[in-house]
Amino acid sequence: MFRFALVSLRCVFVLAVVCPSLRAQEPPPLPEPATQALFVDSLPVFEPAIAPGDVRPHVELLASDQFEGRRGQAGVRAARYLVTHFREIGLQPLFGDNFYQPIPGPDREDGTKTFYGQNVGAWLPGSDEKLRDEFIIVSAHYDHLGERNGAIFRGADDNASGTSMLLEVATAFAELEQRPRRSLVFLGFDLEEHMLWGSRWFAAHPPWPIEQVKLFTTADMIGRSLGDLPISTVFVLGSEHGTGMNELLDRVGRPRGLNIARMGVDLIGTRSDYGPFRDRKIPFLFFSTGEHPDYHTPTDTADKIDYEQVARVASLVLNITTEAANADQGPEWIADVQPQVAEVQAVHSIAHKLLEADEAAQFGIGGASKARELTGFQRFIVKQAEVTTRQILERGTVTPAERSSLIRTAQVLLLSVF
Repeated sequence: MFRFALVSLRCVFVLAVVCPSLRAQEPPPLPEPATQALFVDSLPVFEPAIAPGDVRPHVELLASDQFEGRRGQAGVRAARYLVTHFREIGLQPLFGDNFYQPIPGPDREDGTKTFYGQNVGAWLPGSDEKLRDEFIIVSAHYDHLGERNGAIFRGADDNASGTSMLLEVATAFAELEQRPRRSLVFLGFDLEEHMLWGSRWFAAHPPWPIEQVKLFTTADMIGRSLGDLPISTVFVLGSEHGTGMNELLDRVGRPRGLNIARMGVDLIGTRSDYGPFRDRKIPFLFFSTGEHPDYHTPTDTADKIDYEQVARVASLVLNITTEAANADQGPEWIADVQPQVAEVQAVHSIAHKLLEADEAAQFGIGGASKARELTGFQRFIVKQAEVTTRQILERGTVTPAERSSLIRTAQVLLLSVF
């Protein structure tokens, strides 16, 4: 997952906006647990179609020493692995007769070409003559950080987990007897860790007019949990920008054993390959289970992945893609985002779980393995977020001004806690 650099000055500014009287206030008290509704929803539940044993081999291989952090020549081998899989399941190459889209670098002095990397793409033509020129994209970036100072950054969660989703969703569609109405595109992006270069190049050089993309989906880090908190939750972002997207998500529901938290993408900013498509006003969905302590370290390894969770998220993407590919009408871009109580619920639940883990760490409650103790400053910020969002939830409505405050609150949590 790509992460923009954030300087200390911005952190101080955001804190001043959210907590203008920080020095004068006492932290609010920890609420009684009975008052909390954590990730409660009424979505229909379905059984996952993709199994842990389907996704696990991809993650273990891509995060092995053999792929050396999937950068440079190791990235070339990873791209070849994706292409081999696409060929074996019978998908067509996306770029004419080629599965590869080179990402060019500067010409050498003698005029020969150089290449920074390559995207990998395959597609499944739609069955409806009127809709087959409309595309639904399923994607993930397959690159990572490579080797640094003798240590391999294996990137099991970032983003072998998302790549395994891509490969198994592609397999599920390739095995269907009846193809979906719209055409499906399966994209593995290179150079996400380098300023989203791969997705930026594709969005600027698609094989057809970009307006023919009706929905772009991507998954980045779906095999752990936010901050290693004891939650099996996937955050789904972007539905606020597409007509009918929330209704689509309601119809699809959630896989058994997985909670869904919907959030507006502006709560976290540009974190992955949806950025170039959002900038072109293409409806999108971003799936992630969040950052954790092993993010961008050599300890992001395959043995720490929750493969049941990866399979559940992959099954969710499969069902959402199926629904979107067969709908009579594709989503249209929504520019003006309306406040939604669901994203207040998501921030509230995160804050409450952080406080629970902090309390467990302080007092040794239950010997929780996932316990983590906050600093005094972090505890104050999290309590402020919990109380503010709880008050909104008790009222049941959220105003535009409160949503603006919620964005700043989410930024503070990202900067100060995760």
